[in-house]
Amino acid sequence: MHRTRLGLAAALSAVALTAGCASSSTTAGQGPVATAAIPTATVVPSAVPSGSPAARSATAQALPEGYDATRNAEADIQAALATAVKEHREVLLDFGADWCPDCRALDVMFRSGQVQPLLAKDYLVVAVDVGEFNHNLDLAGQYVNLQTSGIPALVVLKSTGTLRTATNDGAFSNARTMDPAQVAAFLSRWAPSGSR
Repeated sequence: MHRTRLGLAAALSAVALTAGCASSSTTAGQGPVATAAIPTATVVPSAVPSGSPAARSATAQALPEGYDATRNAEADIQAALATAVKEHREVLLDFGADWCPDCRALDVMFRSGQVQPLLAKDYLVVAVDVGEFNHNLDLAGQYVNLQTSGIPALVVLKSTGTLRTATNDGAFSNARTMDPAQVAAFLSRWAPSGSR
């Protein structure tokens, strides 16, 4: 009996891990349950080595360390947009959660030698925590449909705040199956005009 329970628990864990972060706890055709939004984002402009020609301002920092549940996502997006205007960059919104294995896989690729230079050159990254699909849903809904995108969901905004693209098709919800070249291709495609 004990072995059966352990086997069942292991099987359920495997299914949960392979299912990815592609769905929320809502049913099909039903929007996310509206809850009071808890400010949860991390705004961090992409890392640029100090003294390098790509260094733009004192705002250039390391990539976000996960999804900070204490941040004010709306304020972080506005700050990134203000900086993006000055630096002629786009803003990359990364909606996700620390519990999500695909979000963690994307973070590893963001830090890879193939992807990090593109982020540093062309984007300001804002990581927005969505918790267990119960944080920042109103904010996320302004940019992306989390029911179809899953997480991580990426959104590219022009420095003016205009939406360029959103991964409503779930392109990154199985990031564990992707490689840095695929992430780099997405970033290159949506880089600011004149940067390509």
